[in-house]
Amino acid sequence: MTAKTKAAHAPLPRSKPRRFGLQNNWDYLIFVIPVVLYFLIFCYGPMYGVQLAFKRFNPIHGIMGSPWIGLDNFERLFNSFQFYRIVKNTLVINLFKTLISFPIPIMLALMFNEMRKERLKKTLQTITYAPYFISTVVFVGIINLFLGGENGYLNHLLGMIGIESIPFLTSPDYFPGVYIGSDIWRNSGWNSIIFIAALAAVDPQLHEAAQIDGASRWKRMIHVNLPCIMPVIVIQFILLMGKMMTLSYERILLMQNSLNMETSEVISTYAYKTGLINMDYGFSTAVGLFNNVINIILLLAANKIAKRYSSSSLF
Repeated sequence: MTAKTKAAHAPLPRSKPRRFGLQNNWDYLIFVIPVVLYFLIFCYGPMYGVQLAFKRFNPIHGIMGSPWIGLDNFERLFNSFQFYRIVKNTLVINLFKTLISFPIPIMLALMFNEMRKERLKKTLQTITYAPYFISTVVFVGIINLFLGGENGYLNHLLGMIGIESIPFLTSPDYFPGVYIGSDIWRNSGWNSIIFIAALAAVDPQLHEAAQIDGASRWKRMIHVNLPCIMPVIVIQFILLMGKMMTLSYERILLMQNSLNMETSEVISTYAYKTGLINMDYGFSTAVGLFNNVINIILLLAANKIAKRYSSSSLF
């Protein structure tokens, strides 16, 4: 065997594995550092204040100097005459909002995906996305213009056809429906974006095979598109369950008045009033901590159920 043949059959030198270190991976760390800083500053940093829930906070002494009182703030919350009402109002609004508003973005996404006229499709998408970008104050102002009192546009139209005005914003019975309806109007188009993106990833060969078998567009939408985006639907539902005890207090506060307080007072508004208005920071922190613990329990329970009965879960 000649020297040239030996060189051709010689084994190639093995490349050394790239070890993790600042020098070898500095380009990756540049992208990771802002994310780590964000979570440290805005997510883990505020956890320092959770200890207020177990203290009688005194601004003069600060957080560390304030005396510990154990679970007194939680006992005060559970014994409060408003506890049952705020928990009930929060759960009722969120449960009905989940049952009514969660399927609507999915239906919108399926509808947009089936549209063939691009100009009409983009126009309708813009119309459904637009309310999301309206500020909360302006959004509630629009609600007041349409539903507020006898001079509201809707009550004015009802009066023209001989129907008595309806107290949409002053009756406790109508507040949950008004809030849920306004939430559907504002967020349905925006929430449909993730489902539209999931539909874009559906394999076209599945539709071709279904067409060969004689499936109509409706059957392809039900038996092809919907099962393909089901993992995304399950994950979104799990995340929604993790916010079951949370409501947007800004919009509720702006829609709230003394006449609808019976159904409009929820946990988030109660924590806001006790903390920032009454300056009872320890008790307000206990209310928020209780709320977050229930949310975590619901999130874990929903994830476990989804993992058991489907192939999709968060972890």
